[in-house]
Amino acid sequence: MTKISIIGGGAWGTALAMAARRAGSDVCIQARESAVVEAINNRHENTMYLAGYPLDPQIRAVVDPVQAVAGADAILLVAPAQHIRATMVTLKPALTEESSLVICAKGIEQNSGALLSEIVSDVCPALSPMVLSGPTFAAEVAAQSPTAVTLATTNQDRGAALAQALGTPYFRIYLSDDIIGAQIGGAVKNVLAIACGIVEGRGMGDNTRAALITRGLAEIVRLGRAKGAKAETLMGLSGLGDLTLTCSAKQSRNFSLGMALGAGQSLAEILSGRNSVAEGVFSASSVVKLAQSLNVDVPICQAVDNLLNKGADIDAEISNLLNRPFTVEAI
Repeated sequence: MTKISIIGGGAWGTALAMAARRAGSDVCIQARESAVVEAINNRHENTMYLAGYPLDPQIRAVVDPVQAVAGADAILLVAPAQHIRATMVTLKPALTEESSLVICAKGIEQNSGALLSEIVSDVCPALSPMVLSGPTFAAEVAAQSPTAVTLATTNQDRGAALAQALGTPYFRIYLSDDIIGAQIGGAVKNVLAIACGIVEGRGMGDNTRAALITRGLAEIVRLGRAKGAKAETLMGLSGLGDLTLTCSAKQSRNFSLGMALGAGQSLAEILSGRNSVAEGVFSASSVVKLAQSLNVDVPICQAVDNLLNKGADIDAEISNLLNRPFTVEAI
């Protein structure tokens, strides 16, 4: 694999383009905004979403997604999770059963409760998508900070080829065959990061955040196992690793949104000042819906959904969690 197409010109798509180019691949980015395409092609920088990180002049950008994937050896799907279905419908005429499609977004579809791989299968039944996930801040990948991720695939030969096309000593790729587990961790951690941000915004302390991360991991594992994931996947990079990163750093969009909520801002006020997606806002209801369909208890995710979508009071939801019955520590 030498030609990599990236669908989605946000910060993460741009950082992945930089990683692929460093690995020696030919890279094309598709972006919806003509201003992003112009900046990448002429100024060699994504000034809208990843300003301050110069791009290799060999990285090119286009607006048309079908044009972007023409002749590509691998297609990295980095559109926001709630746009994946529409993006796949657009791409479908340009794809074959041999296309190497890699899901790089994190989330669960709101209306259906479907994982992103299930959306791909709905639109293109012949495709067997891969999933790239793990603890990654786009700016740190762009800055070439050492990073490790999981690449889940049912075709290990194709996965190894993609690892060569994307991987470098500073962007390490570990293979897995657990497509479901690689997605569950990445989707649920965004919801839990909002909860941890609220704890920070309320000044509740590090003990509280540590407890929330740990019990949140239990929710991830319960939900993952019920959906068919391997527990060990959820203890790895795409589970525990991603959860730890996102719940502990202010540069996390979901954590910072939670902080603002905890400090007293309304959700509408927070979202009005952002041009990037905090996926946990959309995934909260999706995670709860999926958990209910599988009869899985996810009290922290339920509390976040209540706050974001049902007008619940923060202090009341915190009190409800703290007053749950004492029980045995178990997944």
